[in-house]
Amino acid sequence: MWGAFRTHLGQSHWSADEKASIVEYLMLLGGLAGLFFGGEALVRGSVGIARRLSMSSLLIGLTVVGFGTSTPELLVSLDAALRGVPDIALGNVVGSNIANILLIVGVSALVWPIAVSGGTLGRDTAVMLAAAIILIPIFALGEVGSIAGCVMFAGLVTYLLVAYRQSQSQPVNEDAPTDPSVPGGALWVSVLWVVAGLVLLMVGARFLVDGSVTIARSFGVSEAFIGLTIVAVGTSLPELATSLIAALRKQSEIAIGNIVGSNIFNILGILGLTAAISPIPVAARFLSFDLPVMIAVSLLLTVLLRRPSIGRPVGLVMLIGYGVYVWAAQ
Repeated sequence: MWGAFRTHLGQSHWSADEKASIVEYLMLLGGLAGLFFGGEALVRGSVGIARRLSMSSLLIGLTVVGFGTSTPELLVSLDAALRGVPDIALGNVVGSNIANILLIVGVSALVWPIAVSGGTLGRDTAVMLAAAIILIPIFALGEVGSIAGCVMFAGLVTYLLVAYRQSQSQPVNEDAPTDPSVPGGALWVSVLWVVAGLVLLMVGARFLVDGSVTIARSFGVSEAFIGLTIVAVGTSLPELATSLIAALRKQSEIAIGNIVGSNIFNILGILGLTAAISPIPVAARFLSFDLPVMIAVSLLLTVLLRRPSIGRPVGLVMLIGYGVYVWAAQ
């Protein structure tokens, strides 16, 4: 039905110099909205189910919420790779990690200075850096193949198991307040949230990729640039919402932990699983420009987390840095 509507409008075979129609912009905005609300619904429903099954808060954070907020990246990258637009699939992951640090941490620090005790996320930032650096030889091969994807995903599983086992020795606060965002009522209510979230995410991912590719081609902008910016920021909306809410509540470690965890999932989980299903060719620009930027900002975040806090001036500089990156990425 949708395809017939587009064909009727005569928009299905545009040349590169024609402007995108209002339909493509509506698809882009609809895709972003679907990813945001779908991710929110999926996380709420998943946490509700997990708590009703007596899963620990730590396990929920490591698995349910971590995978939930990264589901938009997964669906967009998978959809793009399977439909023959690998630059968007790869740009989505690399661009999301850059945006998570420079844009989301920057905005969060402007809202409220981020105070994290030194070494709190030492293990996790080390894994984040290692995951970014390991992409250098993989990208140098010119393709993220199935074997590399499987190894990366196995690395994610190992990280989660180690993190869970190490947490067993830490005390659990049984009197922690219930998160008001978790849906109440029977188990089926949470299941409905999950189903609704998945549907919105799938539709949003399809609309976002369709709209982005058409707009990029109509204005002569590369698909890699669209993937690194519009698509990457769009799929990072759940992380942005989570970190902003945490910053407003002055929960610094949640705000920063969300970013570090998401970056680990994006590389080892999203890119790994996508490549395992459909190998992803790597354009030269990713190895020469975008990957070094991602590694540099990951190292920057690691250094900043050893300081007493990430204040508003640093947050402003990070936002300016993101603007410079977007300009240079063209």
